[in-house]
Amino acid sequence: MEYALLFKEGEEKLNNAGISEASLDARLLLEHVCGTDHNTLLSHGDMDVEDGKVSAYREMIGKRMERIPVAYIIGSCEFMGIDFDVTSDVLIPNQDTETLSEEALRYIHDGMNMLDLCTGSGCIALSILKYTNDTRAVGTDLSEKALLIAEKNAARLGMSERFKAVKADIFPDKEELSKIFESEDNTSDIKFDIIVSNPPYIPTAVIETLEPEVKTYEPYMALDGSEDGLLFYRRIIPGAKELLYKSGYLLLEIGYDQGPAVKELMEQNGYKDVQVIKDLGGNDRVVSGCFY
Repeated sequence: MEYALLFKEGEEKLNNAGISEASLDARLLLEHVCGTDHNTLLSHGDMDVEDGKVSAYREMIGKRMERIPVAYIIGSCEFMGIDFDVTSDVLIPNQDTETLSEEALRYIHDGMNMLDLCTGSGCIALSILKYTNDTRAVGTDLSEKALLIAEKNAARLGMSERFKAVKADIFPDKEELSKIFESEDNTSDIKFDIIVSNPPYIPTAVIETLEPEVKTYEPYMALDGSEDGLLFYRRIIPGAKELLYKSGYLLLEIGYDQGPAVKELMEQNGYKDVQVIKDLGGNDRVVSGCFY
């Protein structure tokens, strides 16, 4: 079957299923199956696609019609110009979250240590490590399956020596940190130059109003921020002070309407120079503050 005709078939099916970005998704899935790029449709639309790939493509289109996200279907997603492995055990890296990584890159310098709370796929920490030298990161998550994905991404990017995944209910145990940093005598002195987090922040009642791709397929524990969405900020903001060096920075991703509340929480806990940073869409997306 011709490449362009197969694309049109997939596009039509996704349109009929009510997929908002039917054309884009149909193209991405076809490129994944055929190992092609975005120029192929225009330049080689008459290319013949072998039967096995036609069947594989149609199967993927069927999954997308069930509202399974493209990233979960193909098993990967681009973030900060890097391909990350993803499964339904982790959130799909979102372009809005790149604001957090980009902002963190303003403060982290060569040789610094970073802590990534609720690390998921590890995309935030690993993207920051990718664009810095001699930096190290610890990523924590309560999900063992998520930690396996983060470790896999670190290995694929050649960063296993610089990134360690730790199971924790937000903050890592001091004894675990002493093993990572090979410090047995001064566990109380183990600190980080920067702490980042994209915690669960969606109010519980709001989750059911989200698109099926999110509410049905993305991990619930990575979405639910309790009744008002602020539970994790109330835990992270005071707790981070115990693990930050003086003049260290805490950076948090937030929901579009949570800037004032999270900024106030940080100021109440003694952080200085607290800022609310907007994403490319003009929405509040990151709150940063310095611990003096």
